[in-house]
Amino acid sequence: MGEASVKTLETRTDVSSPEVTESETRPAPERALLTRLRSPRRPTIWFEILLIAVSYWTYSLIRNAVPEQKAAALANADWIWNAERALGIAVEESVNHAVNSVTWLIVGMNYYYATLHFVVTIGVLVWIYRFHPGRYAATRLVLFATTGVALVGYYFYPLAPPRLMNGQNFIDTVLVHHTWGSMASGNLKHMSNQYAAMPSMHIGWSLWCGLTIFAVASAPWARILGLLYPTATLVVIVATANHFWLDAVGGMLCLAFGYTVSRSWFGSLPHQLPRHPVHTGPHPAAEMLNRFRTRA
Repeated sequence: MGEASVKTLETRTDVSSPEVTESETRPAPERALLTRLRSPRRPTIWFEILLIAVSYWTYSLIRNAVPEQKAAALANADWIWNAERALGIAVEESVNHAVNSVTWLIVGMNYYYATLHFVVTIGVLVWIYRFHPGRYAATRLVLFATTGVALVGYYFYPLAPPRLMNGQNFIDTVLVHHTWGSMASGNLKHMSNQYAAMPSMHIGWSLWCGLTIFAVASAPWARILGLLYPTATLVVIVATANHFWLDAVGGMLCLAFGYTVSRSWFGSLPHQLPRHPVHTGPHPAAEMLNRFRTRA
């Protein structure tokens, strides 16, 4: 009897307790709500229009409310220019003068800088909304997070564009060619913060457009155009003396942050999500708003 008991104890194995994750410790309703919030849903057109309009208005308001610290901005521009010289990439002035010598080309670039930044970005948003609704929310979040973190750069690192530097020979191509439409020079310059050049959202947004098209489009020609767009934008921002090369690097870093935020929230990169949303019911936020209205 005693021997049998000893054998039983010897053959018994320890069973380790299953590891409990943080999400499993949350109450079931809270986990369910979080899962629903993170689930891609079919976007609503009027909500999206309102959200984008309010978001861009807020972005412009904050960006232009950042103090225009002229002395600091010019000092930072000198530092960037000297850093690029040390790296051997300070060729912006040569590009600026070379392109400016071809009138039709620089005028076209001036209009490119003033318009496509908005037109192409909105076009890509509409395309994803229409044909890839399951990926729309994650793609939009990348853009919003990228733009949001750029405001931090504008606040803490005022930077004058090359065309406003002292002691350099950059050409303000908008002023020289009397180009309409740019907020960076001419009569409209007072409507925009002139010292919010780092990071470059022309690069942040155009690269977002290019990567989105490349990752989602099926036609090879569309994917190629997607990659060419941010490349052309990089040439434009330098040729028009609106940005340094390193401003573009800042825009790329902001975009990397945007993708990190979106992936952390949705669990996948935008193009890895289903093309069409699995959940088609009302958004939890809308449900809570309706409940609040009912109680009121």
